[in-house]
Amino acid sequence: MRVNCILSITALVASSVSVAPELPQTFRAPFLRFFLSQGRETSTLHQPRSWGAGVKPAMTRSALILEFVLLFVALPLGYRFSPVRIPALPLLWLVAGYACWQLLRNPHFDRARLWKIGALPSRLGVILLLFAVAAIALWLGVRRFAPSLEWSFVRQTPAFWALVMVAYPVLSVYPQGLLFRAFFFERYTDLFPGEWAMILASAAAFAFLHIVFRNWLAVVLTFAGGLLFAMRYVETDSLATSSFEHALYGCWLFTVGLGQYFYHGTIASVGSAMSR
Repeated sequence: MRVNCILSITALVASSVSVAPELPQTFRAPFLRFFLSQGRETSTLHQPRSWGAGVKPAMTRSALILEFVLLFVALPLGYRFSPVRIPALPLLWLVAGYACWQLLRNPHFDRARLWKIGALPSRLGVILLLFAVAAIALWLGVRRFAPSLEWSFVRQTPAFWALVMVAYPVLSVYPQGLLFRAFFFERYTDLFPGEWAMILASAAAFAFLHIVFRNWLAVVLTFAGGLLFAMRYVETDSLATSSFEHALYGCWLFTVGLGQYFYHGTIASVGSAMSR
């Protein structure tokens, strides 16, 4: 009985295979594409994106490498070792402006990604939960290893702290997201093929920028943050959502007392304006 069953199944499979080539071409191609696509989605972050569409053909690979090195390696190094102190924010705005110009002149870039605030509500719970855990860990770390810094910014200059809480997300967070998330993921897919390669490269570039603050803590924290913010951008295709999460962590660092490790960015620029 078992042998007869096996023979029947074998015959059925053989007959199906022999019939398949006779399917009409108009039906067979879509059917095979659908069948072969099943099981290929290995990412847990998102469906396939059209990153880089329309941008890559405009530049050779050598030109992309040169641009990447200039923007994300040479510029931070030049700033870090410059004998002249240059205001950080205007330089950030200049580079972010270049990135925005490149994105907007690309007719294939989905401009909705530059905001897309509608993606935030569905991820808000996860974002706040992760933030709560990280915020407690950071606070305990400051309390244990640098108690003199705990809440120092809020206690010493509460009005200035409140202004930074408003200015930092607009003047610093969003331009960084524009450069290290929206532009980076649209521009350099040829240089870093694969989703996780792009995420790691984005986080590494984001962290490397923070060598300008001349301390290892800024680099370590921003690499961890860069991974999270890049993954959120990949997951949601929303720069607003990624920037909201970035702003939460950045504002908390200033609030809990670690702002001095990121000092001559937002604080120095706004503080200089207020002192006039």
